[in-house]
Amino acid sequence: MFAGLVGQSESNLRSVIATVEAIAPCVLWLDELEKGFAGSRSSGATDGGTASRVFGTFLSWLQDRTAPVFVVATANDVTQLPPELLRKGRFDEMFWIDLPNQPEREAIWRIQIAKFRRDPRQFDIVQLAKATEGLTGSEIEQLFIDSLHAAFSRREEPTDLSIALLLNDLVPLSKLMSEQIDALRKWATGRARRATALESERLERKIAA
Repeated sequence: MFAGLVGQSESNLRSVIATVEAIAPCVLWLDELEKGFAGSRSSGATDGGTASRVFGTFLSWLQDRTAPVFVVATANDVTQLPPELLRKGRFDEMFWIDLPNQPEREAIWRIQIAKFRRDPRQFDIVQLAKATEGLTGSEIEQLFIDSLHAAFSRREEPTDLSIALLLNDLVPLSKLMSEQIDALRKWATGRARRATALESERLERKIAA
């Protein structure tokens, strides 16, 4: 969206908005939103105010749009976003997506194994999910890809054991960046809704039912 010529960034945003509204109803997905708008606060000193003007135009459109456009945005570090972007009326709700829990990891394993044309029933999905606690979905995907490569070099098929051997050498992001992840969890508490209920909450619902 951002361009080098004066006024082109603002023009690009207006073109995007016009296109989105022309094809409405639709869903507008904004990935890693903080990368685009994190510098809007210091825009006047860094880019002549371009980022600030683009950000202001986007805010106005979020607030005043009438076209049926459902806006969804993701951010790896929501603390980098300007506060005026997060208030009600621009985004109706904010969700905190934590690392996948046990049932979610089981589902991820089934999806990834099937995606590479292997039978999930040939693997112990429950044990794989337990062994990969703390891994993200992309790390589980890459782990299975690595197991496929290793098995191919041996002219074999991947097994639970071969995956476990590769897992011993894997340092997950949850360990590598544990301080930052813990800080984000602390920030999200009381500020954002959890996308997935805690294990204790699900258990209480089952008992109450």
